[in-house]
Amino acid sequence: MKKLIFAGALSALLSGGATAAVNNIVLVHGAYADGSCWNDVIARLQKAGKHVTSVQNPLTSLADDADATRRALAQQDGPVILVGHSWAGTVISEAGTDAKVAALVYVAARAPDAGEDYAALASTFPAAPASKGLVKTPDGFAQLSEEAFVRDFAGDLEPARARVLYAGQGRISQTLFASRTTAAAWKVKPTYYAVSANDRTTSPELERFLARRMGAKTIELQSSHLSMISHADEIANLILGAAK
Repeated sequence: MKKLIFAGALSALLSGGATAAVNNIVLVHGAYADGSCWNDVIARLQKAGKHVTSVQNPLTSLADDADATRRALAQQDGPVILVGHSWAGTVISEAGTDAKVAALVYVAARAPDAGEDYAALASTFPAAPASKGLVKTPDGFAQLSEEAFVRDFAGDLEPARARVLYAGQGRISQTLFASRTTAAAWKVKPTYYAVSANDRTTSPELERFLARRMGAKTIELQSSHLSMISHADEIANLILGAAK
């Protein structure tokens, strides 16, 4: 069913048929990050001749983040590979039903079903250490402590680079993760998934479950949560593979 729906949507976009390569790549960052976390992947995709857009999520609500992604999709001149890291897996699951989206790539990402209580699902898997380092602010936002960010979020990066990323991390609304999607784009679009086997922010077992559930073409990397930085070649190649 997924393949049939995808083929029908894409045929309206590609006069040359479903075998034409996709040129546009839209990258969506997750919580505790910003669009610059994709820089290493962006350079590789641009070198391969792709048109790349990195969304800047406000991280204030699912609706706000999905709207930011939809604005980026609206600016593309043809089919798009939509990529989400971490929390952004929720965002691309919501916004990825857009007719321009040819395929979805999930990078150590959430992938809830429509209306699913994702927190309840995640609680059935081992708890990730990073959550213990969450620091909440009186105005309703939260961020990771420097220790949790360097050790658990960016554990396979050089500490100096991890601290730079920590300084620029996105502050999230404390209600962000309670959001529920109204759609599950992975049910109707081809999907790809990169599991981070050494992830201390999201359980690797949960990532593997999500990849299996969506029937994704899956790779597994010996990586921290930030595989798009520590394994930029592999992530870029996965995206390029989705674009072929």
